Amino acid sequence: MATTKEEKETKAKAPKSAGTKSGRDKAVAGALDAAPKAAEGTPRVQTYYRTVVRPRLAQQFGITNPMQIPRITKVVLNVGMGEASKTPKLLDAVVIELAQITGQKPVITRAKKSIANFGLREGVPVGASVTLRGARMYEFLDRFITIAVPRVRDFRGMPDKSFDGRGNYTTGIKEQLIFPEIDYDKVEKIHGMDITVVTNAGRDDLAMALLRELGWPFRGETPVPMA
Repeated sequence: MATTKEEKETKAKAPKSAGTKSGRDKAVAGALDAAPKAAEGTPRVQTYYRTVVRPRLAQQFGITNPMQIPRITKVVLNVGMGEASKTPKLLDAVVIELAQITGQKPVITRAKKSIANFGLREGVPVGASVTLRGARMYEFLDRFITIAVPRVRDFRGMPDKSFDGRGNYTTGIKEQLIFPEIDYDKVEKIHGMDITVVTNAGRDDLAMALLRELGWPFRGETPVPMA
């Protein structure tokens, strides 16, 4: 009887099969993953930048050090929703739309200080933002330049004077409906957003040349076609 009791205790303490548990955990994680990984492979804009844009910029500006060639480090999408404190449902819709557009879960931005004239208190949600890097960034730029921008009503080009003096470019759009991921029937409210392209150029002329080579449709110019 002692041997039988020891065997039962050993079986009870023994760990379960790693394969079964791992498979179940993976299935649950996949079903609940709110931010799926970027698609496998290299985005075509990233490949185009490495093979075509970098040599052009180096030749155009006489850059001999490859580390000094400008590149895009991140893209930030920001939506301000002043009435979010009174109608949280609108902010939830904004978060869902940004997640659909970028494929990444947004961060809710909150007021840093209280302003009585605006009825604003510190810590109250006022919008949402997303910061894209790597493959997601290049995929978003590809879709924004080639698909979303041509859908803008009465589009005449992006402004070329929206640089901040350090090589960063910010532009705004009036409607989120230009993105094909947004279903018009499910839109709670039409709103705009600010899109900031951050580069390591340090100069506006380098950053502008970088965006121009990537096909950015500046006002009064014919965009450079991507080979």
